[in-house]
Amino acid sequence: MPMPPVTPAGRPFGAVLSAMVTPMTPDGAVDLAAAVRLAQHLVDHGHDGLVLNGTTGEAPTTHAPEKADLVAAVVEAVGDRAWVVAGAGSNDTAHAVRMAVQAAEAGAHGLLVVSPYYSRPSQDGIVAHVTHVAGSTDLPVMLYDVPGRTGVRLAEATIDRLAAHPRVVALKDATGDVAAATAKIARTGLAWYCGDDGLLPAFLAHGAVGHVGVASQVLGDAFARLVAAWDAGETATALEVFRGMLPAITALNGDGFQAAAAKAALVEVGALTSRATRLPLVPYTDDEAARVRDGLRAAGLLGVVPA
Repeated sequence: MPMPPVTPAGRPFGAVLSAMVTPMTPDGAVDLAAAVRLAQHLVDHGHDGLVLNGTTGEAPTTHAPEKADLVAAVVEAVGDRAWVVAGAGSNDTAHAVRMAVQAAEAGAHGLLVVSPYYSRPSQDGIVAHVTHVAGSTDLPVMLYDVPGRTGVRLAEATIDRLAAHPRVVALKDATGDVAAATAKIARTGLAWYCGDDGLLPAFLAHGAVGHVGVASQVLGDAFARLVAAWDAGETATALEVFRGMLPAITALNGDGFQAAAAKAALVEVGALTSRATRLPLVPYTDDEAARVRDGLRAAGLLGVVPA
C-alpha cells in the first residue's frame, strides 16, 4: 500500500485536509473513477490530507463495501502524496469497529472517530466507544467533536482520558469554541485541527496545527497559502488570504447542507460533473447552485479547472 508523505512534527495528518465529498452518478451510485479524479485534483491543489467517508462524504448513506472501495481507490491514487483518513463513525460501536477494520484493510492511513450520534451516550459511554474503535486497528486516530450533529459534546475530562490512548493523536474541533481549545491543546498534547472553515485563523492563533474543511475542496491552494503564511509569522498575509476566501466559505456553509453545496461548487469549478447526492440529501437546484456560483465568483474562483 502507498505510504503517506512525511509531515512536520506536530501535524500527524498534514495541515490542509478536506472532508471529501463522495462523487455519485445521477442514479446515486458511487462513482469511483470520479472520486479518484477528485482526490488527485485536491492533492494537486494544496491538500496534504483527505478525509473520506465523513459527514460531507455522505457516510450515513453509503454502505460498507462502497466505503472500503472508496478508501482503496483513493489510497492507490494519492496515498503516497497525502494522508488518507477514513471515517469510522456510527452510533453502533460494533459497526464502527467493523468500519475501522475495513478501512485499515483497504489501506487507510488513519481514522476519524466521532462521538456516537443520536443515542447521546454518557461520557463514560463515549470513552468506551472510542476505546473499542481505536483499539481495533493499529492506525492513528483523530477524534471528532461536533456537538451540532452528535447532540453531545466531548467533556474536557473525556478528552483527557482519550488523549491517554496511544493511538489517539489528534482532534478535529467543530464546537466553535475557539477559546476553550487553548487549554485543551496545552493539557493533552493532541494535534488540534479546526473543523470550521470560517474559524481557521482563530484556531491557529489558539494553537491548532491544521484544518479539516468543506470549502477547502475549492479553496485548497488558498488554504495552503494561509497556513504557510501563518507558519512564517506573516499573519497579515494570512488574514488577507482568508478575507478573500470568505464569499466562497459562506456560500458552501451558509445553508448547512455542506455535502450538496460542495458538490455544486465542485461542478462549477470543473472538478466534478454531477451534483448527485443520495437521499435523504437532495442535490442543489439550479437556483441554489447559482448562489454558490456567486460566492465562487466573488472569491475569484470561477474558471479554475482540474490540472
